[in-house]
Amino acid sequence: MAFIDEYNFEFLVNEAEKLVLDELGKQLEVYEPEICRCNECVVDMAAVALNSIKPLYRFSLLGSLYAAQAIHEDSYAQSIREAVAFAIEKVRKNPSHDGIRE
Repeated sequence: MAFIDEYNFEFLVNEAEKLVLDELGKQLEVYEPEICRCNECVVDMAAVALNSIKPLYRFSLLGSLYAAQAIHEDSYAQSIREAVAFAIEKVRKNPSHDGIRE
């Protein structure tokens, strides 16, 4: 039996992922219209942003409370805004596809 099959990882959640996706949506709404919003580019933006911020994994109720506390810290919120802005610009300048825009 594989390791992953021995445990229940279903409720292991990175709260930062939801925050990054929410912020990415907000920033793309006001971003210049010529930026590519194809699935590949948007997912790349999310990945770049998530790789540059501190993760907020939780599994239990206590973990949820800890994550909620960290989410409300101004410095963490600012780091998410900055990471998303950086990711958008990086993918805009270097899309991973062949220039096809949707």
